[in-house]
Amino acid sequence: MASAFETESLTRLHWVGIVLASITGVVHLYFGALALDTVQGASFVLAGIAFFVAIVLLLLDVRRRLLYLVGIPFTGLQVVLYFYLNWPNVLNPGGIGDKVVQVGLIAILVVLYRRESQSASAVR
Repeated sequence: MASAFETESLTRLHWVGIVLASITGVVHLYFGALALDTVQGASFVLAGIAFFVAIVLLLLDVRRRLLYLVGIPFTGLQVVLYFYLNWPNVLNPGGIGDKVVQVGLIAILVVLYRRESQSASAVR
């Protein structure tokens, strides 16, 4: 049976990005579930779901360059909001660990976007 997922074009960098997006997605779902009765908790759950939707879209090969381009500010905004909303109590392991994961994910998204943009330019 053929898979709907297109994984042959994925590189190691894609897979590392998938792992990082999964980690931050799980973290957001976990912390969101702990505070589901608040706006912040609900926004965490939605962000967690968004990371997993993005992974599925990547695996389905749906507009990957656009996905990277949207993922960069989406994830970056979460890093900024974490420090803004939690200052000065930002040094908890769960929060800082997730931000390290997210900064790594942003770096991967930038590299993937640049690579695919250069590939698209070379084809023209």
